[in-house]
Amino acid sequence: MEVVFAIAIGVLTGSGVYLLLRPRTFQVIMGLTLISYAVNLFIFSMGRLMVDSEPVLSPGTAATLANTADPMPQALVLTAIVIGFAMTALFLVVLLASRGLTGTDHVDGEERREVQE
Repeated sequence: MEVVFAIAIGVLTGSGVYLLLRPRTFQVIMGLTLISYAVNLFIFSMGRLMVDSEPVLSPGTAATLANTADPMPQALVLTAIVIGFAMTALFLVVLLASRGLTGTDHVDGEERREVQE
């Protein structure tokens, strides 16, 4: 299970970096979103990937690390999802405003012109 998580984090990070280096602003926003998903998976995996583990202790169960899940990474990921959604919405508003002002959606604000010989 750890190998699948590591591969998923690597693919999301690699795809996000590739999209960040693209010239269009929408691709940059999608790259940031993919990187935030990769970071969320990484934070979630730091809380030990366990199956059939109780998040909250039931009465009569000993409080050991072997039979409880760590709720802190889950809370951090939930908070990061909400913040990431707000950040993406803000970026989309800025994208639309920039496109309305400049008439293009390139990151540098201008189309690449071909050199004529």
